[in-house]
Amino acid sequence: MSEASPEKAERRHSPAKRVLFVVCLALLAAALVGLGTWQVQRLAWKRDLIARVDQRVHAAAAPAPARADWDKVNAGDEYRRVNVAGKLANDKETLVYASTALGPGYWVMTPLMLADGTAILINRGFVPTDRRDPATRREGQLPGPVEITGLMRVTEPKGSLLQSNDVGADRWYSRDVAAIAQKRGVDAVAPYFIDADATANPGGLPVGGLTVIHFPNNHLVYAITWYGLAAMALALLAFILRSESRRP
Repeated sequence: MSEASPEKAERRHSPAKRVLFVVCLALLAAALVGLGTWQVQRLAWKRDLIARVDQRVHAAAAPAPARADWDKVNAGDEYRRVNVAGKLANDKETLVYASTALGPGYWVMTPLMLADGTAILINRGFVPTDRRDPATRREGQLPGPVEITGLMRVTEPKGSLLQSNDVGADRWYSRDVAAIAQKRGVDAVAPYFIDADATANPGGLPVGGLTVIHFPNNHLVYAITWYGLAAMALALLAFILRSESRRP
């Protein structure tokens, strides 16, 4: 096999191509540094979020937002500890599929009718599949006035990541407040729901207090990865520049 001529080798490594490669490498390094810095900022934001949520969860319970304040409710209210009093509309409960530390089963979502005529959807807790029928847990139906303490949650519209709610068939995979209220004929319902705390119900069901609060926080790992790649790109850039400086 014949060797490439000096002229062809020079064309392959022309000054214009070398400059273009160096510029692209510098831009790549800058982009990687930018991504690392963004992840550091995200890390600070995530830590602040976790701290704020932890503060809400462990604060003293406050009254749940009334109808006049519903339009002010947003994602920043999630996991606030609240209390509310009313009467459970047990005949309008909805079962939402759940996978919990206690195994597969259902969340029992029941409208709580308030004295002012409004309603709040309450996630009373978990029941296993073989106890989904209210007739198997009559003790826990609580016909009289009740006081409930729990965590505010934002509505979960349409369904889960894997399955959509089938409203017509009454199959639910997420706690979609508006859709459940419409299906059950509940008017003037709050735009949020409440996860009941672990206060035991008569008969032991539903089991409350199973709210999982978990915020994935891998931003430090991502930042180290991006900065590491940036360092490699900069090292290669320095090597190329040093080699170019020694060219005759």
